[in-house]
Amino acid sequence: MSMISVIVATYNWPQALRLSLESLKTQTDRNFEVIIADDGSRPDTRELIDGMRADFPVPMEHVWIEDDGCRKTVVGNLAIAASKGNYLIFIDGDCIVQPDFIAQHRKLAEPGHMVTGSRILSNKALAQEMLSWPHWSFERFKQHALRYRLRGGLNKLLPLLIKFGDHSRRLYSTFVWRRIKGCNMACWRSDALAIGGFDETLLGWGHEDADFVFRLQAHGVIRKSGAWATEVIHIFHKVRDQSNDKSSRERLNEKIRAHAALKAAQ
Repeated sequence: MSMISVIVATYNWPQALRLSLESLKTQTDRNFEVIIADDGSRPDTRELIDGMRADFPVPMEHVWIEDDGCRKTVVGNLAIAASKGNYLIFIDGDCIVQPDFIAQHRKLAEPGHMVTGSRILSNKALAQEMLSWPHWSFERFKQHALRYRLRGGLNKLLPLLIKFGDHSRRLYSTFVWRRIKGCNMACWRSDALAIGGFDETLLGWGHEDADFVFRLQAHGVIRKSGAWATEVIHIFHKVRDQSNDKSSRERLNEKIRAHAALKAAQ
């Protein structure tokens, strides 16, 4: 594998995006680029990106579309098209990565496979504390991580301290909804293009990540768990509008049933 493209989805939260990008600056593996998939943020997000680009250690591109409701799938596909790496890692701009995040994903990358990672949740108080820091420091965060966990600031701690390597127990034999997070997943660019990227008819909050994973698996890509290797730290925010949840879930269930019926008929 050569260069990796990290696609960072964002919308109108430059304070969180700053921490996310600063965490990417600290990577031990520098053979990657950053593509920011911006779903119509205001000019202050562009100003942040332009200000950070000058001394960013790897190439950074900013893909922006007009704000016309949640169109994460649309801008995600534009970011895939703009990417130059042959392997894609997707994260959200409200997530902070560990210094070995790219290196761990590279270790898990395997032809014919994709990786779905997991996240460590922060609460509101810890999120506000981290957002107040002048610069992101993983060393500072890790030094106080036990205290954060004991006071309820983090929902788990051990994955920050313990990392497991690649093994067969990471593999999923069938599609399952559990642990699919669009804020931490990876696949080969060629596989993403082969399935046509994200389903752009899924607008709003609509399980576009699970749909993407299902269609990759239906295409023959094997899903692999990235837990206990690639955890990201999620910055707390209010839950967004999930009114599309039921209809989007049913649409995906229809795809799953249709795929199962097709396989049974073969």
